[in-house]
Amino acid sequence: MKKKIRVISLFSGCGGFDLGFKKAGFDIVFANDNEKNLKDTYEKNLGHTLIVDDIKKIDKKLIPNGDVIIAGIPCQPFSNAGNRKSTKDKDGNLFLEVIKVINNQKSKPAVIIFENVRGFLSSKDEKGILLTKRFEIEMEKCGYKTQFQLLNASDFGVPSNRFRVFIVCVLKKIKKNFYFPVPQILKQKITVGDIISKPLPNNEIEEVWDLSEATLRSVKFIKEGGSWKDIPDKYLSKAHKKIRKNIVRYRSPNFYRRFSRKEIMGTITATSSPENSGIIHPLKNRRYSVREIARFQSFPDSFKFYGNSISFKYKMIGNAVPPKLAYHIGKAIKKSIF
Repeated sequence: MKKKIRVISLFSGCGGFDLGFKKAGFDIVFANDNEKNLKDTYEKNLGHTLIVDDIKKIDKKLIPNGDVIIAGIPCQPFSNAGNRKSTKDKDGNLFLEVIKVINNQKSKPAVIIFENVRGFLSSKDEKGILLTKRFEIEMEKCGYKTQFQLLNASDFGVPSNRFRVFIVCVLKKIKKNFYFPVPQILKQKITVGDIISKPLPNNEIEEVWDLSEATLRSVKFIKEGGSWKDIPDKYLSKAHKKIRKNIVRYRSPNFYRRFSRKEIMGTITATSSPENSGIIHPLKNRRYSVREIARFQSFPDSFKFYGNSISFKYKMIGNAVPPKLAYHIGKAIKKSIF
C-alpha cells in the first residue's frame, strides 16, 4: 500500500485547505492557527489536533517532518479591502515563519504552497520589490523553484467567483515540473438559485446573522440582481449620498450588491458586510445563512461550524480556502510531483 503524502498545515483556519488535500489523499500530520475559537470546528471535522499558538512562538524543531507544507498566510496586508501595508504590516512577513519551518525540517519538504488574495500580485515589500519576486528570491535561497497563478474557484466546481493566487514552490533537486490544474469544462456553473433552493441538512437549524435596522430599511428597496442604485436618496447615509453625487470620482462603486438567482455568487468575505460583499439574499431581506455561505465556499453539508458567535462563523467561512479548489490543487501536486 502506497504511503500517504504527509502535509504540514500552517494558518489552517477552519480547515478548508486541509479538507481539500485530505480528500485528494494527503495525510495532515501537523496543523496550526493562532485563533482558539477555530479549534472545535477544525478538530471535529478534520479529525486532527489543531495546535493553537502564535507561529512565531512555536519551536519549529518540534514540528514533524512533512512532504508538503500548505500555508494560507493572512491576506489583509495584501487585500484591496484591507490595509495594503504589505510587509510593513505586523502580519505581512509571516511567510518568513514558513521558511523557518522549512529550514528546521530533517529533510526539506518536496513542495510548499502559499495561498493569498489577488492583491498579492501587485503588492510590494518594504524595499519596493514585488512580492512575487521577493517570494521567488527567498525560496531560491531555500533550494526551491517558484511559480504562481491566479485561479478562479468557480472554474473548479466552487459555486462562487473567488480569485486567489497560489504560489507553488518545488524543491530544485526534484526533476519534475509542476502543472497547475486546468479549469474544468463545466456544462453550467452553479448559480445562486441552485444553492438557495437546497433544503437544510436534516435537523439543522438555519443560522442567520441579523442585519442592522438601518440596513434593513435600505435593503427592502433593492431588487433581485440590483444594488444601492435602487435605494432612494433619503435612505442613504451622508457618505453614500456624497459618493452618489460624484460617482465617477469614486470609481463607480456598487454597494449593497444583491445577486440574482441566475448569477454566480461573488466572493464570500470574512466581514460579510452587506455594503461590500454581496451577502444579501436575492429574495429575503437578510444575509445568506451560515449553511448557504458554506455551500458557496464548497464546504460539504456534513461539515459543521462551531464558534462563540454567529459573526465568527461567517468570518471563518469567509477566510477559508474553498475545499473543492484545494482538492484540485492537491490532485495537481500529486500528479506532477509524487
